[in-house]
Amino acid sequence: MSKKQFKTESKKLLDLMIHSIYTHREIFLRELISNASDAIDKRYYAAMQRGETGVDKDRFVIRLEPNKAARTLTITDNGCGMSASELEQNLGTIAKSGTQAFRAEHADAEDVDIIGKFGVGFYAAFMVAKKVTVYSHKEGEEPAVWESEGEDGYTVKPCNYEPIGTKIVLTLKDDGEEESYAEFLETYRLESLVKKYSDYIRYPIMMQVERSRKKEDSDEYETIVEDKTLNSRVPLWRKNKNEITKEEYALFYRDAFHDYEDPASTLHINTEGMLSYTALLFIPKKPPFDFNTKEYQRGLKLYANGVMIMEHCEELLPEYFGFVQGLVDSPDLSLNISREMLQHDRQLSAIANNLKKKILAELLRMQREEREAYEEFYKSFGRTLKFGVYDKFGMNKDFLKDTLLFWSRNSDKPVTLKEYVDAMPEAQKEIYFAAGDTLNQVKKLPQAERVADLGYDILCLTEDVDEFALRILESYQEKPFRSVSDPDLDLGTEEEKKEMEKRAEEAKPLLTRIKTALGDKVLDVRLTDRLKNAAACLSGEEGMSVEMYKVLRQMPNGASIPMTFHLDLNPDHPVYAKLGDLDDEQLKEYASLLLAQAKLVAGLPLDDPAAFAESICKLM
Repeated sequence: MSKKQFKTESKKLLDLMIHSIYTHREIFLRELISNASDAIDKRYYAAMQRGETGVDKDRFVIRLEPNKAARTLTITDNGCGMSASELEQNLGTIAKSGTQAFRAEHADAEDVDIIGKFGVGFYAAFMVAKKVTVYSHKEGEEPAVWESEGEDGYTVKPCNYEPIGTKIVLTLKDDGEEESYAEFLETYRLESLVKKYSDYIRYPIMMQVERSRKKEDSDEYETIVEDKTLNSRVPLWRKNKNEITKEEYALFYRDAFHDYEDPASTLHINTEGMLSYTALLFIPKKPPFDFNTKEYQRGLKLYANGVMIMEHCEELLPEYFGFVQGLVDSPDLSLNISREMLQHDRQLSAIANNLKKKILAELLRMQREEREAYEEFYKSFGRTLKFGVYDKFGMNKDFLKDTLLFWSRNSDKPVTLKEYVDAMPEAQKEIYFAAGDTLNQVKKLPQAERVADLGYDILCLTEDVDEFALRILESYQEKPFRSVSDPDLDLGTEEEKKEMEKRAEEAKPLLTRIKTALGDKVLDVRLTDRLKNAAACLSGEEGMSVEMYKVLRQMPNGASIPMTFHLDLNPDHPVYAKLGDLDDEQLKEYASLLLAQAKLVAGLPLDDPAAFAESICKLM
């Protein structure tokens, strides 16, 4: 029989199907199995239409048969099969979808989930095969065979294939120096691909596998060949929530996402309406080993009717919820021609928007009802939530603000912003915070003494992102955030303020002498009413604490940021009272010591540790 040419514009289209549309050649198996599942669905639906209510779904099967000697992989199904004319229509015309035609004819087929749409998935076979042979037999029609070696065309002729259904034989390409196709003849490789892409196809995917077993009454082993079902068939997420135990959810999570611990929380979401989907989400207890690296891939597994489309769909999760693991399965997604990506962002956006609200609600529920579990979760992922508040100029700050926890100086435990505000004395008008490298360092900051004496609690910030997050929040429940390091805390009475202004005016000559002694090591020398027991402390420019400067200096090109601060002195400290009696040389030494001790308390390195030690010894 003469070879026929493909009924497309040119051979170039087939080349596009094979080399450009699909990014991973391994998905050829997913496409052929999906087609086989569709064919079985069509046969089952046709039987229902004819009133054959006794049709046993369990007799339908998809079978894989690798043959290393012949270098072939065979995929067989007992679905609807195709006649010679249908073979020519569906396989001889690229982008002619038999499934799409079936959808048009049976728009009311509610009980059948058909996957195929574009009619190009079959041609993924040519990514791995140099020849494709399709034997098919449709009820009431003569069996026929379709065969092609690619762009040169195809043949269709009668054959003696007896079973109703289709058998596709792929003759694999020869292995080259850079590419090997023999892997698709290994049973372990085929098992892994079925598990990855087609685990939830509703019909059993069978393959003969070899295994060793011990002979009876003997220490010897024998090799036996047995049929093995490769797929799970019924997805956990499609079961009724009431029928699934907590242990089953945990087992699925550990197996699917390779965690050795159970999840901190599980969300099973079923949504029906304009866009129907099921989601199974897990909030982990601990981050994976690569969570904070560039290699970590954020996103949920995306399925269409149980067939995996994408392993990491980033569009379904915002970065601040990137720790969430799970999947989404929807029959309504508008897939593009390769079934690897989506055509309409609005569908993903609608799902993603709903999911982020569900995740937020679950985190807040954990915070209220399972506080200990939430605090453990927060140790692992709180930093991610804080970056979410700060990222994109605070676009998501109002959405995330109630998820945040900060250590409280008074209660000595993490508190939410709401808990802090609820506990504020009536006279307190601002939310105070202090930043440092460790919790102990923050508690001992001299700048915090006056605020603490008034009975006001202080949020203790120990991570580099903390202060940036609070600065971007600006306020909570109309209470502005205020660093205890800010020079104008406005904590005193009117009389106290006037008294401090008077003392600062009187101290100008001394402060000028100290600034001259220290030179460009400080921006300025000032009196402060923020200190109680400490003699001095450092403060940055307005809105910039010492900690923020330290963080900025660690960033790329941050070394150019000057590390100079204001030196604030406590006018009620005995050391200050002595400064006015010193000559210029002595004043310079005392001023250098005050600056050094203020730096040490702030967690900053000394410019000259040896000189500092020498000065201490000299004074002793």
